[in-house]
Amino acid sequence: MRTPLPAGEREGPAPKAWEGEGLSLRRLAPSPCRRSGPAVPLPFRERGLFALLALLFLLVAAPAAAVGRLDQYRAFPSLYANPRNVTVWVPADYDPKGPPYAVLYMHDGQNLFDPKTGYGGKEWGVDEAVTKLTAEGRMRPTIVVGIWNTPKRLREYVPAKAFDRLPKRYMERVQGLYGGTPLSDGYLKFIVKELKPFIDRSYNTAPGRADTAIMGSSMGGLISLYALTEYPNVFGGAGCVSTHWPLLLPPEGQSLSDEDVDAVATAFEAYLRPALPRPGTHRLYFDHGSETLDRHYAAYQARIDRLVARRGWTRDSNWISRNFPGAAHNEDSWRARVDIPLTFLLGKKGRPGAQ
Repeated sequence: MRTPLPAGEREGPAPKAWEGEGLSLRRLAPSPCRRSGPAVPLPFRERGLFALLALLFLLVAAPAAAVGRLDQYRAFPSLYANPRNVTVWVPADYDPKGPPYAVLYMHDGQNLFDPKTGYGGKEWGVDEAVTKLTAEGRMRPTIVVGIWNTPKRLREYVPAKAFDRLPKRYMERVQGLYGGTPLSDGYLKFIVKELKPFIDRSYNTAPGRADTAIMGSSMGGLISLYALTEYPNVFGGAGCVSTHWPLLLPPEGQSLSDEDVDAVATAFEAYLRPALPRPGTHRLYFDHGSETLDRHYAAYQARIDRLVARRGWTRDSNWISRNFPGAAHNEDSWRARVDIPLTFLLGKKGRPGAQ
């Protein structure tokens, strides 16, 4: 059965199927970002005065300038992971024939651009942030690819090779909570082997590592780090916001024991020690707050920071790790500081600290 299109969207021409993959894809006609330009009108079923009044309303109500465009891809197919929606944001001044754009891949894509789809009615405001930072000359022109999560989010976002290094009792607890074994290797194959080639064919992108970054929050921070270590020739930087190191949480009101911290941190250290790319070729961003879930993260992050430093990375040069006292584990907190990882990962070329 065809899935009905939401109001304000029209089905557009489908891009070509993947070469040799036998997969096809439906694309919805590009729609302007909310608060940013005329909505894509639905076909008028009425004629005469009603149609004229409706058209006049759209023309009068539209703001003068747009902050960008959202291209919606419904149920993006994959040979490696479950289908999912993908939202691509392109800047208002996007030029398909001009200089190529950097690309930022972000997880939990429904939370990035629109409160109507965001968790708890909140969103990061990534489109506004990138527009502002680009206009200020602090960030290079960038396309943002929002990859929506699925009901298998936990399994897709937990790094499989770190999971494999957990003590058996922790593996069983994580597997029981998450509903099965990790699916992160297949999820990353979807991004690298299917989604990225499609984006690079369909948009004016700079496909190289230096102009390709990946970023997410909570479990999305973990999978971003895993993407960098598993595909260092694809991703030049990873943004790990409020990284959910514990994998498991204690009962409400309790803290994690030293044994809990050591078991999981040791597993991540064992994976990352040989897997981290050599310093000088990549950029790595970590942060956490001090409230709600984030209050559990400091002990883990301190151990990871020591490992990164021992591997030769230079703090505040090619690697950042920050604590934001008072910040919680939610979209409002991430929105408030999203400019920091954005400018660090994809700063304007030629500025200090940019790749």
